[in-house]
Amino acid sequence: MESNRVETAITDQHVYPVLIIGAGQAGLAASHALGQRGVDHRVLDGHAEVGDSWRQRYAGLRLFTPRQFSSLPGMPMPGDAAGYPDRDEFADYLREYARLFELPVRSNTRVTRLTRDALGRFAVSLDSGEQLLAQRVTIAAGGFQQAVIPAVGAGLDSSVLQFTPDTIGDGSALPSGTLLVVGDGASGRDLARRYAATHRVLLACGKPRRLLPERLLGRSIWWWLQRLGLMRASADSVIGRRMRRLDPFPNRQVALPDLQRLGVELLPRVRRADGRLVQCADGQQHDIDAVIWAVGYRDALDWLQVPGALDERGRVLHDSGLSPVPGLGWLVRPWQRNRASALVMGAGEDAEWLVERMFAEPC
Repeated sequence: MESNRVETAITDQHVYPVLIIGAGQAGLAASHALGQRGVDHRVLDGHAEVGDSWRQRYAGLRLFTPRQFSSLPGMPMPGDAAGYPDRDEFADYLREYARLFELPVRSNTRVTRLTRDALGRFAVSLDSGEQLLAQRVTIAAGGFQQAVIPAVGAGLDSSVLQFTPDTIGDGSALPSGTLLVVGDGASGRDLARRYAATHRVLLACGKPRRLLPERLLGRSIWWWLQRLGLMRASADSVIGRRMRRLDPFPNRQVALPDLQRLGVELLPRVRRADGRLVQCADGQQHDIDAVIWAVGYRDALDWLQVPGALDERGRVLHDSGLSPVPGLGWLVRPWQRNRASALVMGAGEDAEWLVERMFAEPC
């Protein structure tokens, strides 16, 4: 008898046409697209305020793309169009975007479980104990959810402080002495440059990197990439495969010779750690006081319990953002549709594309 009452209560509960998980740039762009169509929906955000997912990133971070390529639909980003916004400016822009369009964001609302009920609806469990039902769900949490700390870090002594780009903040917790930055992608090079004036900085490098000039023939490199269609190249195209292999990013005074001129010491890959010592691929050891692991991110999707959404290894299954599970969509996946998908410049187009197609398919 009790189970019948529970089933009746769930059946009578309001069912949203769409719930969006994540209020970053893609989640807000999707909300804007739904609002333009008059679709009832909610955006669920685990942070206290829109933009906080950016505010928690490391101080000094600047977007890959200039302001002219970093706007969401309907609201140009103010300021120098050719300049690069920093984390706080972009966070404030997102907050103002949500306010301007009165987007239905529920802050301090963390999703703990996503399932499907017996009627085929999505059941979204929240940390408050509340459960919401939806016909469709878009997961806009992005592909940069949990910074990777390699297993080698377990060999370090507790006196060596360990950080990631998401935990270093303003750097006030960094001890003096020798700082090792592991990973020479855009974040690793930014951080090495930032602390070169205050610390002895060692930068452990990985694969060869291709850096792009910021400007070419008087125009932003992003203008050229857009103009030549490179940002819309799919992952499996000839150009897309080459771009994925080289993984180029703009050279904003972070070429290795630039960093060396600032005093940054370049090392090969880190192979092992023991106490306060790290050993590199060349066999040399270095005594360190702190390390920033800037080697990438992994998904944190333990809460996603919808059969067919992930493969046997826990990887996201999708075709340009459309899940094989009817009614389930993804945004901000790396190379979701093209190179722009993981960047702010691709958020609006991907959101519009996904919303249009999710409502064209039956749930």
